[in-house]
Amino acid sequence: MKVLTQFLTKFQKTTLDIQPSIVTIPIEERYHHFQDMKILHLSDLHINLKTTQDELLKLIDTINSTNIDFIALTGDIIDTKVVKIKELLLLFKKIQHPIYFVSGNHDIFYGYSELLEILTLCNITILDNSYTTLQYKDKNFCLAGLSDRFSKYFKIKRDEALLLKHIKNQNLFTIFLAHQPKDYTYALESNSSLFLCGHTHGGQIYPFHYLVSLVQPFLNGLHFVNTLAIYVNKGLGTWGIGYRFKASSELPIIKLTKK
Repeated sequence: MKVLTQFLTKFQKTTLDIQPSIVTIPIEERYHHFQDMKILHLSDLHINLKTTQDELLKLIDTINSTNIDFIALTGDIIDTKVVKIKELLLLFKKIQHPIYFVSGNHDIFYGYSELLEILTLCNITILDNSYTTLQYKDKNFCLAGLSDRFSKYFKIKRDEALLLKHIKNQNLFTIFLAHQPKDYTYALESNSSLFLCGHTHGGQIYPFHYLVSLVQPFLNGLHFVNTLAIYVNKGLGTWGIGYRFKASSELPIIKLTKK
């Protein structure tokens, strides 16, 4: 019984009360202008009926206290129907940094159009299957995104070829957002420099890490394919049960540095 108790204490209960960690990612010398850019990578909150206003407000206070340039929100913000958590979602109005969002599979399943309406009210920019041109220290860069691969089951069109064509025509330093790691191929094809995603929860409960690794090319953390830097965020929330084991939650601040 004592052994079982010690084992169970290693399970981490879901919490949004977490401090950011710095993740440094080197970029090519030709893009040295963008060194020191800081991106808060927020992913997989899985807000549901068990999420409290207090814990979400604590997360928002933490986010507002960070020194960043913008927030990349890479999907699965919800884990129940939007109408049930509308008041919670509206709290995102309190965030004081620009937010750019791409959908996850749970977002699409639980009410895509309703969620987009709420996020728009919260001044969150939707980047599903689109891109925008932003500035950092007076120099332009491209921020692009894809809706989740689940889109095709809900008649949400993903014209990857057209999006990639537009990105290439921009010929700018490009950051690409998607929910699932396997979409890194589009970032690679578009000559993007950084790809941010989530979805895996880092496996959430060991040994499910191995199952996730069968269907996704990357489980968590930083990877490189040619000149493309890939960061897979383990996320904040959980799916199914509200616990993690050997896959802790994270709130990374991506800081671009010299290669």
